[in-house]
Amino acid sequence: MVQPTASGNGPQGILPAIDTRTRLYGVIGAPVGHSLSPAMHNAALQAMGCNAVYLAFHTTDPAGALAGMRALGMGGLSVTIPHKVSVMAHLDEMDPLARRIGAVNTVVPREGRLFGYNTDCFGALAALKERVDPAGKQVALLGAGGAARAVGFGLVDAAARVTLFNRNAQRGRALAQALGIEWLPLEELARHRADILINTTSVGMHPDTGRMPVPADCLRSGMVVMDIVYNPLETRLLREARAAGCEVVDGVAMFVHQGARQLALWTGRRPPVEIMRRTVLACLT
Repeated sequence: MVQPTASGNGPQGILPAIDTRTRLYGVIGAPVGHSLSPAMHNAALQAMGCNAVYLAFHTTDPAGALAGMRALGMGGLSVTIPHKVSVMAHLDEMDPLARRIGAVNTVVPREGRLFGYNTDCFGALAALKERVDPAGKQVALLGAGGAARAVGFGLVDAAARVTLFNRNAQRGRALAQALGIEWLPLEELARHRADILINTTSVGMHPDTGRMPVPADCLRSGMVVMDIVYNPLETRLLREARAAGCEVVDGVAMFVHQGARQLALWTGRRPPVEIMRRTVLACLT
C-alpha cells in the first residue's frame, strides 16, 4: 500500500493509505486548480475513517467526465463553474430542488444511475441559520447569477420575504419572476429596510478586495449581512458591516455547509463540519 504526501490537502498533508478498495471522489471544473474542495473533503474523509480520496479534475468535457465516473465506479462528484448547468443533460435523475434552480453541483451514483443535487442552496441556508431564522424576515438579495438563483430558492422555501437587487434590469426581472419575488434597481437599496442582506456577486473577491457591492450607508446596526465570497475571508462588505453594528456571516460558512451536505449524500454519514471549517480557514490564513 502507498501512503502519498499530498500538498494542498489540508494541514495534515497526508492522505489515508491507498489500496484497491480506495473510493474515488472529485470535483470537475475549468479552472479548478484554486479549489479548496480537495483540502476540505480529504480532511473530512480522513476524520470519518473512510478509505477514500478526493481529487480535482480540470476538464472542459462534462459529458466525458460523467461517463468516466460511471466507468470507474466513483463515489461522487462535485461540479463547479462552468459545468453546473451543462452537466444536467448527462444525468439520469435530478432532485426536484436542483431542477427548479436549474443547476447541479453534486452528482451521486446509485445502482448504476447518476442523481443530481444542488447543495449550494442548502449551504447558504445552513450558514444563515447559524445567525438568524430567515422566516418572515425582509431579505435584500444582491445579484442575479447562478448563486443568487440557488440562494433565492432556498430563501423563498424558508418563507423569507425576499427582494432582488441587481444592476442589470433584464436579468434581475427574469430571476425575480422565476422566484416569484420583486426586483428593484440597486439604487433603491438604501430605502429598503432589510433585516438581512446577502451578497451573491463576486464584488470584493480577490484581487479586487477594496470594492463593495453596496454603499456603506445601506448598512445599519442590527442587520445580518452575509457575503458568499470567501477569499478574502473578511471582505470589505463584512468589515464595513461589522463596524456599523451588523452581525456578519462569511463565505466560508456556506462553502463548508454545502460540502458537508455533499458528503452526507455520498456516504450516508454525518460529516465533521468543524474539521472541515478549520481546514478551509487554515488554507485561507
